[in-house]
Amino acid sequence: MEFTSEEEEFLVRTTCWTIRRRLEGQPGPMAVQPINKEILRPAGCFVSLHNRQNHALRGCIGRIDSASPLLETLINVAWGAAQDPRFTNQPVTLAELSQLSVEISILGQLRPAATPLDFTPETDGIYLSITGRTGVFLPQVARETRWSKEQLLDRLCQEKIGLPANAWRHPTAKLFTYPTRIIGPVGFLADVQMQPFSGPMPNTI
Repeated sequence: MEFTSEEEEFLVRTTCWTIRRRLEGQPGPMAVQPINKEILRPAGCFVSLHNRQNHALRGCIGRIDSASPLLETLINVAWGAAQDPRFTNQPVTLAELSQLSVEISILGQLRPAATPLDFTPETDGIYLSITGRTGVFLPQVARETRWSKEQLLDRLCQEKIGLPANAWRHPTAKLFTYPTRIIGPVGFLADVQMQPFSGPMPNTI
C-alpha cells in the first residue's frame, strides 16, 4: 500500500476538512472530488487525533473491513473521530483543532495467523476474535508501549473485547493480522478547503 506525496496530502486534507465540518455543525459527511482512482481502492482505515503537546488521545475511530473505497471509508471514520463517544464529557472543539495532530492508518486485508502469537508486534496490526467478540490494535500500540506479544493480547482482551486477560489462550480464539500504511502524524490543517462531490463515486479499480 504505497501512496504518492500528493495522495497522502489529499487524504490528510480530506480528513481535516471532514472533521472541521462536523464540529461546525454540518448535518453529515460529504464526499469530495477524488484526485485519482488509486484512493478509491477498497481499504479499511483508522483516523486518530492527539494533542500535539502531550500526545493525549482526543479521538480514534476506524473500520477494519476493506469492502468500501478508501476515500469513502476515510470520510466516514474521520466524521466519527471528530466526536469519539469516549470523549463525550470533553469533546473536541473547533478552537482546539490548531493544537491537534492527525494520523491516518490505512489497513490491508486481514490474514489468518497460525496461532495467537504468530505476529510481529511493531509491524502487524492485530485483530482477535473470541466466541463472536472482537478487538483490534494498530501496530502503533506496540511501538509506543513496547509491550510483549503476551501483554498486547492480554490488554486487547481486557480493553477492547471485555474478556479476562488470558482469554486469547482459549482454543476458539482466532488471530488475524493486517499490514498498515501510516500517514502522519501531522499538524491539523484547520483552514483547509476541499471540492465537494455530489455525483456517484467513479468505479473503483
